Amino acid sequence: MSDEHTARAADGDGAPLSSAVVPAIGTVLAAVTLVAFLIPLRRGVDEFALWIGITGALVTTGAFLARRHGLLERNIAGPIAAGSSLLVVVVSGYAITQGILGSVVVPGLEWSVSLLFVAFFVGAGTIGIGVADAAGLSGRGLLDRLTLSVEMLVLAFVGLIGMSFAYLFLELPVMLIAGEPTAFQGTVIEYLSVGVGLGAVAVGYLAFRGRDLSFIDLERPTLRTVGWIVGGIVLILAANVGLSWLMSLVGIDGSDHTTTQQVADNPDLLLVIIPAMVLLVGPFEELLYRNIIQKSLYERFSRTGAVVVASVVFTCVHISAYATAGSGELLASLSLLFVLALILGTIYERTDNLLVPALVHGCYNAAIFLTML
Repeated sequence: MSDEHTARAADGDGAPLSSAVVPAIGTVLAAVTLVAFLIPLRRGVDEFALWIGITGALVTTGAFLARRHGLLERNIAGPIAAGSSLLVVVVSGYAITQGILGSVVVPGLEWSVSLLFVAFFVGAGTIGIGVADAAGLSGRGLLDRLTLSVEMLVLAFVGLIGMSFAYLFLELPVMLIAGEPTAFQGTVIEYLSVGVGLGAVAVGYLAFRGRDLSFIDLERPTLRTVGWIVGGIVLILAANVGLSWLMSLVGIDGSDHTTTQQVADNPDLLLVIIPAMVLLVGPFEELLYRNIIQKSLYERFSRTGAVVVASVVFTCVHISAYATAGSGELLASLSLLFVLALILGTIYERTDNLLVPALVHGCYNAAIFLTML
């Protein structure tokens, strides 16, 4: 079966958009990453990471061009392009954490743009294009998946808005009765708003899509469930410790969560924060990000692809929470968060039970704050 026929079969729509569109898009994106590395190099930023990035971008470009001209099959060109693009993401991310931004000023706008950030994000997108090409997707199939991904990203940010509205709703009676909430009262309201806001958005989206509460995967715990919960907590804590140690070893610093800074100023808040992580944050974040968003992505993506995309969405909505330091520290913390999100997504994918990632997530967060006592 030809690549195009495979793509049409995968899409199930017989769309006229040829699968050649996908490697063409990949070629353009790879060329962008190549330019993003070359410009700082030509301007005197002679760093070894840039040379590695250029090599990765050249390999990616070559793989997509060979694919377009029939010199390589998609099952060879796609993985090569995805792997070399991953190298681009890793080296550009490392360069950013070391303060190498490759910033340029956009003519006429006076905006400063980091070309290394461009290489990082475009390279991340190119990984997806390489995977899509290896899977034999047509342009239509790629567009459908991109559309669903954007919808899930919008839903995630609606969740943030929902929490803000819930906070105002819950704060109002406190202000009417007792005046301005204290720091302790404000923290209680904040975490109650997580449950109310995310829960309302999740239920609202289900209603919008014509689904009922049976879409929520919540089952009674069994011995297998307990085993997944215990194993998941051990795994995610070990991953945090191991990755943090590795980042420290190579000189990468992360940024603090805004809540961590609040606790440093007022340790008594831990009396609210620790139980709230288990009872509210873990369950309701997993309800929206895993049970609603990740499960919805199963409609168009493979389960592995859905885990990755849902983890990207989860990481994106936490940008403001970690924006407490420079861009390098922010990127380092978000990269760690992305890996932890992959673990939670995989746990949900393997169990199809919201209870498991909810407790793993909540207990992990609680354990992190317990170390601050």
